[in-house]
Amino acid sequence: MRTEVYNIEGMACAACSSAVERVTRKLEGVQSSDVNLTTNKMVITYDESRVTEQMIVEKVDKAGFKASLVVEEADKKKQEEAAFEKQEEQLNATKRRVITAICFAVPLLYISMGHMMGMPLPGIIAPMENPVNFALIQLVLTVAVMICGRKFYLVGIKALIKGNPNMDSLVAIGTGSAFVYSLCMTWLILQGDGSRVHSLYYESAAVVVTLVMLGKYMESRSKGKTSEAIRKLMELAPDTAILYENGAEREVETSAVRLGQHLLIKPGSRIPLDGVVVRGNSSVDESMLTGESIPVEKQEGDQLIGGSMNYNGAMEMEVTHTGNDTTLSKIIRMIEDAQGKKAPISKLADQVAGVFVPTVMVIALVAALLWGVVGGQNMSFVLTIFVSVLVIACPCALGLATPTAIMVGTGVGASHGILIKSGEALEISHKVDTVVLDKTGTITEGKPRVTDVMAAGSLNEEELLRLAASCEQLSEHPLGNAIVEEAKVRGMELTRPETFQSVTGAGILTELDGKPVGIGNFRLVEQLGLSLSDKLQEIAGTAADEGKTPMFVVVDGALEGVICVADTIKESSVRAVDHLKSLGIQVYMLTGDNKKTAAYIGRQAHIDNVIAEVLPEDKANVVSRLQSEGKTVMMVGDGINDAPALVQADVGTAIGSGSDIALESGDIVLMKSDLEDVYRAVKLSRLTIRNIKQNLFWAFFYNSLGIPVAAGVLYLLGGPLLSPMIGGFAMSLSSVCVVSNALRLRRMKL
Repeated sequence: MRTEVYNIEGMACAACSSAVERVTRKLEGVQSSDVNLTTNKMVITYDESRVTEQMIVEKVDKAGFKASLVVEEADKKKQEEAAFEKQEEQLNATKRRVITAICFAVPLLYISMGHMMGMPLPGIIAPMENPVNFALIQLVLTVAVMICGRKFYLVGIKALIKGNPNMDSLVAIGTGSAFVYSLCMTWLILQGDGSRVHSLYYESAAVVVTLVMLGKYMESRSKGKTSEAIRKLMELAPDTAILYENGAEREVETSAVRLGQHLLIKPGSRIPLDGVVVRGNSSVDESMLTGESIPVEKQEGDQLIGGSMNYNGAMEMEVTHTGNDTTLSKIIRMIEDAQGKKAPISKLADQVAGVFVPTVMVIALVAALLWGVVGGQNMSFVLTIFVSVLVIACPCALGLATPTAIMVGTGVGASHGILIKSGEALEISHKVDTVVLDKTGTITEGKPRVTDVMAAGSLNEEELLRLAASCEQLSEHPLGNAIVEEAKVRGMELTRPETFQSVTGAGILTELDGKPVGIGNFRLVEQLGLSLSDKLQEIAGTAADEGKTPMFVVVDGALEGVICVADTIKESSVRAVDHLKSLGIQVYMLTGDNKKTAAYIGRQAHIDNVIAEVLPEDKANVVSRLQSEGKTVMMVGDGINDAPALVQADVGTAIGSGSDIALESGDIVLMKSDLEDVYRAVKLSRLTIRNIKQNLFWAFFYNSLGIPVAAGVLYLLGGPLLSPMIGGFAMSLSSVCVVSNALRLRRMKL
């Protein structure tokens, strides 16, 4: 069996991806075929003795799409960069077409509708004075818009011919029907029938095309963000490393490093690959992988993760993992796998497209033939029936029902600092019944702060803090910075130490006002030959259980006290958790902390379900397990280590203050970094989906009621024959109702 990845071009909606899957799975020898609409890729597994690349490409081509085999390059980073540049180029081209369409659609709307509202119109194009000019200028403007939106017609009509109608087919048939009918009316106007100026519906075709183009552009702009996240993840690993052999240093390409070789890691540089420390010690920032803000002290025998940042010490490491086996590569692969598994939501409009469009065309054709053959009516009557059915059944309202509500809903979200990247995320969020919260930077502030100052000697708490902050001024360690920040908040005046020495993995040794001062962890206390009293040991133990880091202060050989530093809970976290519970949502906390610390934080935040001691690569697995239990999961996080879980979740929600990778991987971004916005996002989704269902009801109601009337049922019973003009008005009215209903979302309160 062989597994290959193909790029698929021409897909517009879930119906397209389903069509590609359907035709490829029919090939004898194909074991599985999965198409991801977000990445436009198909992963297919087949028996190479029975299926060839050419057979797959031809099968996809016959379905109305284009397939090309993805060839893996040696340098995946270059491949991602090339794909990103191509995506940006296509997006810019789409943007230009949208702007051009708007420039033509706005004056068209004014010319066609303005005079009905009493707005002035030059006599040369006034409908009654110059009906020919009135019709021709609308024709020219509409053709310009349709040229800008030609993809709808090229793809939609082709998909319809191939038997796979999609949303593009709905737009093409609907707007095309209005355009063709208007074109016929224009011909009659040119023949001298000026009364036909009231039967022109050019603006219906042009404005709908423009609005759908705008929605497609906004959707495309957010599409592919996860692949951009992969590209940024790849950039974290340095391209070069310092190889250390026989006492000599030389710079080499990271890709050339082999297992067992030794690398030199200098202060301030990133660690190229996974390995183990064989000499030296330092503080390493692993927040890009673990999400934990406090640096980890590394010494001989400790593991190092490629891509993490070395702080102040030099180390020699032995490489234990290279290439695809590194932790960073595994995270990248997890994101790619999650992309492949994450099927796009099936929208109702796409689901009915395959039935609705051909059904309407059959009804129009059958009705026209019956009136012509059985009813003996003339060609004018028959054409009126055919066009009336197509115009009144024009799925404009059906096409607008979802995007208009989503556009308004996302706009309301943006005004509250909730950025929803796609309509898909907005739709799925209303079904969320489980929210998984990362701890660091999500529930907590994400940076250490002083929580306790406890004097245990001759100094009081204020003096202890001022002395410690004075000594830590020259430190670059986050824990030392937290002490300095606390002193500044309290308005203390600090004194600069006479000497300063950083003791890697232990703390600092300084001299202040002629006295030796040491500040650090228990390791520093031991190095100074001191021992902790029972009281300080109890304080240190309690602090550790509560996720705090105790910093001992030694002055002139005597222990003067302890300052505890911790990542504190945000003020809004408890309220947010309570609000989510009020919606019937289960809340989980996911953290790499030990179980005691995690349980303590969970109690503070009112979270009942706490999952602790989770490795970075296991976070996505936890989300997957919850999904396998039938839960619809929203993952909320801010770190790079959260990226696979954000993508794996049904809805990934990124905290705005988090890493760029989390922001790119998330479907929703909370710009205010306020957990209460998670509650607001779910509420917004539920209100918007309710609005969409109302819109779809009205869209189907108008079509269900209008099609029989347009087919001549009332005329058959002695009533009037519905003219295309009335049909067009009913079609427009249905669209107005849908848009007006969507605009009601602006008044909702979150």
